Amino acid sequence: MTQQVARRVAPGVGKVLSGVEEAAESTKLWCGAAVAMACVGGWRGRTAAVAGLAAMTVAQLVSNGVCKQLADRPRPPKEWFPHDEADDRPDSSSFPSGHTAAAVGFTAAVLPVWPAAGLVCAVPAAMVAVERVQSGAHYPSDVVAGAAIGLAGAWLVRQTPRLALRHWT
Repeated sequence: MTQQVARRVAPGVGKVLSGVEEAAESTKLWCGAAVAMACVGGWRGRTAAVAGLAAMTVAQLVSNGVCKQLADRPRPPKEWFPHDEADDRPDSSSFPSGHTAAAVGFTAAVLPVWPAAGLVCAVPAAMVAVERVQSGAHYPSDVVAGAAIGLAGAWLVRQTPRLALRHWT
């Protein structure tokens, strides 16, 4: 399936996906989105930005700090990809996709606070997930696991105030 995704993406689309992924590298895109939301969205924007950044942080800690250390899964073979993007990928474990975990975590935490901003964030988040497979950096299961970690991070961020109140009262 990984090879099929890589071969079905038109070269022009692949360049757009790569550009979005590059913007998301080191969480630049999500931090920029948080700043924009905080500046233009008033209280709702600041709340959405904080929720998104918190969920993204949780997702990255779990995916990159824990799961990648435990899984140690090799990246897909470079020979599977008809382009040279597979040459420019990390040496870390393929499982799970930390980029996808961050993108989905940020987006899923923003969505309930500010639905319009969350829907806008969903577009590049989906593009990042597809790009990670198309570029040869991940298997589809790595991206699915990253998305699940991102969703769990967003859920945890939304539940933390309730859990804390229950614990302290």
